[in-house]
Amino acid sequence: MNSKVEAYLTAKKENSSAELSKIFGEMEELYNKKLWHQLTLALLGLVKEPAMRQGTELISLYTNLIAELENKVNPLSLAQIAGEVITQHADPNEAVTFVERIIPKVRDHQEARVLSNVLIAQVTLSRLEDQARTKKILDETEKLLDEIDGVTPVHGKFYLLASELHCRTGAHAEYYRAALRYLGCIDLQDLDEEQRVKQAFYLGLAALLGEGIYNFGELLAHPILEALKGSSSEWLRDLLLAFNEGNINKFETMKPQWSTQPDLLAKENQLREKIRLLCLMEMTFQRKAWDRQLTFGEIARETGLPASQVEGDGDEGPVTRAGEGDH
Repeated sequence: MNSKVEAYLTAKKENSSAELSKIFGEMEELYNKKLWHQLTLALLGLVKEPAMRQGTELISLYTNLIAELENKVNPLSLAQIAGEVITQHADPNEAVTFVERIIPKVRDHQEARVLSNVLIAQVTLSRLEDQARTKKILDETEKLLDEIDGVTPVHGKFYLLASELHCRTGAHAEYYRAALRYLGCIDLQDLDEEQRVKQAFYLGLAALLGEGIYNFGELLAHPILEALKGSSSEWLRDLLLAFNEGNINKFETMKPQWSTQPDLLAKENQLREKIRLLCLMEMTFQRKAWDRQLTFGEIARETGLPASQVEGDGDEGPVTRAGEGDH
């Protein structure tokens, strides 16, 4: 046994609680028998132990034990362990440097490399507050992510961080797409009730405020919206239904509720434009395929717009026939 490792494990066995002492004793046995897979699993469990999450215990664990095993530990597990260790680095730049030192050791494992980049981007966004650098890292990492087959937990971590970045920059449409992808990578039951309500609320806002988002069907069918039932934000689901139906009257009657949300109130004009367009699209697709001409009067009546605004330059007669694509 490496003398450094031996001294560390002995000290932890002698100076830890009975439960933790037992864990370190088992790890010592695994180390001596060179059972690297079993030892890796034990380490993944150890870094989650409350006693190890105090002070700089994880940094000490890495320095005295894991650093000696880096070439024996599964690369993805090594990156996962690094994600726990950096939470104890007080200096965010030290945390970034720590992960950067690990990247060469996991470079040949695509998931581990992606996770390492995500960890750096996470520190860069949340602790260094450098949005531009975070975006650059994520843009580069997405290319690596696209090369991974299937959906992995690493995909979830990537899209969660991407959604957090878009949320901070106010990029509603980008947030909406990233957040939906994140939810597609996880089991909703892994989120507590507060997290589910938060995800549902922000997704709903992003759908309403996002430029170019006119199809609410995917979100309305998503089980995440069930989290809004019984919450103080239950009205948001009703508002989404109103937009999905192009129901302008319902939108107007709900103003006392949605106007309490500052982002929606600030974009009131854009919201009206969106729901009027959805109303027009709904009017069109409710008609038979061979009868999709709408008069100015019909549009004015359904959208609540003055006839002069509908007619534009004052031409009379039916509106140009609507297209027959998706809406």
